[in-house]
Formats: sequence, C-alpha cells, structure tokens
Amino acid sequence: MADIRFDGKVAIVTGAGGGLGRQHALELARRGAKVLVNDLGGSMDGSGGSSAAAQAVVEEITAMGGEAIANGSSVTDDAGVALMVQQAMDAWGRIDILIANAGVLRDRSFSKMDIADFEFVLNVHLLGTVKPAKAVWEIMKTQNYGRIVVTTSSSGLYGNFGQANYGAAKLGIIGFMNTIKLEGQKNNIHINAISPVAATRMTEGLMPPEVLEKLKPEYVTPGVVFLASDEAPTGAILTAGAGVFAISRIYETEGVFLGEGGLSVEEVRDNWSKISDETGQKPYFAGGEQGQKFFRKMAGG
Repeated sequence: MADIRFDGKVAIVTGAGGGLGRQHALELARRGAKVLVNDLGGSMDGSGGSSAAAQAVVEEITAMGGEAIANGSSVTDDAGVALMVQQAMDAWGRIDILIANAGVLRDRSFSKMDIADFEFVLNVHLLGTVKPAKAVWEIMKTQNYGRIVVTTSSSGLYGNFGQANYGAAKLGIIGFMNTIKLEGQKNNIHINAISPVAATRMTEGLMPPEVLEKLKPEYVTPGVVFLASDEAPTGAILTAGAGVFAISRIYETEGVFLGEGGLSVEEVRDNWSKISDETGQKPYFAGGEQGQKFFRKMAGG
C-alpha cells in the first residue's frame, strides 16, 4: 500500500512546542503537510507564556524543507484562537487537520483541590479543545473535508488519584467527540481521540527514567498521524504508548426489563447480577441505540 501523505494539506497542532505535540507537528510536516505550530509556551501549570517554543519547532520543520508558521495563542482565549485560525487561512487558504493537544496539570487530591484549579484545568483541556474545533468547523464543512484529533487520557477513561479536574476534562472531551462525530459525517469531517502514555514534562516526575525511555512521544505519533489521514475512522478512542496501540470503548450491558408497574428499589437490588451481566454487552455509536434497546426489551426482545 502507498505511504500516507499530506501534500497540499494544512494542519494546526496545539501545544506543539514540545513533547507529543512537537512530534505530531514534525511527522505531519515530514509527510508533506503545512503546519501551524501553536504553543503558549507556559509552564506545566499553565502560568507564563512565550512563543519561543513554537518558533523552535517551526525552525526544525523549515530546516528539513517543510513549511510552518508559529502561533503563541492560548487555546482558551477566543481572540487568540481566532488569530491562530486566521493565520493559517491567510498563509495557506485552508485548514484540513486540527490536532488538539495542548494541556496543563494541577494535580491534587479532591479534598485539597481549589475550585479555581478545577476550572482552570477544565478550561484548558475541554474548552481548549472545543474552541479551536469550533473555529475550524465551518471551514471544514465548506471544504467537505476535515480531520480532528482530540486528546483524552486514561485518567478520564478509568480514573487516576489526584486528577479529578484533569479526568473530568478528559472524559468531557469524549462526550464532545461523540456528538460532533455524528454532525460531521455528512461533510466528511472525522474526529477521533488519542489516549497517550508518553514521557513528557507532564509525566517526567511520575515514573523512573528507565520507564520513561520506553515511553517516547514518537511511539504515540504514528497513531495520531493515522487518525489525521484520509483513511481515518471516526469516533475511535485510540490508546497508545511504548509502541502498543489499542481501542478503548464504552460498553453497555444488555440489561433486563423489570416491568413498568410496581417497580421498587428492591427489584433493582435483587436483579443487580442480571443488570450488570456482561453477556451480550456492546458499544453504541450514537445515543439513540440505547433507546432502541430499551424499547426492544420492553417489547420482550
């Protein structure tokens, strides 16, 4: 099969001044894409800012013969996001790919977490995904083409101590994806999620060096670049790390119909083993499939 190429395509990668985002930007450029490299250049907790990190990646891309521009906007700032999109449109006249990668951490157990830190992390991860996606949406609809890759985490999919804010944001991103994947279908806009495990400044203090060495960001990027390609599925959650790739799905059990009249708390308790029985469980692509099951069960199916 032919190599995956992005000649003539334009990509925006947020949080691309280092770590995963830098690798995504470099690989897209190697394969022919023109890349807007966005990075606020702030510290890991989101404070400060400088576009120097983004500019350094642009210089790497141009040194290998690619085409790129730097942007230092915050993904939470409406005017900054508008500027980012306008820069890409002014330079190249189209936007084909958005990789929403920017993120911060403010970890603390829930009992010790300030609401301000909860809101800040939620804004950067969730609204910092929604705002760029909204800003490119009509462009992609007009083109009848778009690929969006959002970034989730095992902390959102499964939980992680001390990351209530981060986990809430990361699973919120999946809820966002699950709706716009449906709305984008008629205009050939595919949206998928990456759930990476990688050695970045956000994880370097959490694992020993010998483990981090096996978790290089470049071991995640091939999955992201595939999700940004013409051949990408839509609505997938791809988990990736250390060269391992897998799909995460939300499953629903078949459940049991307990009747419409005289329902009680005790009936739910007494039938819990049937309600939670994994036999026949399945993932749904859209919420309406759950409703269809309910009516089927009610009809005796």
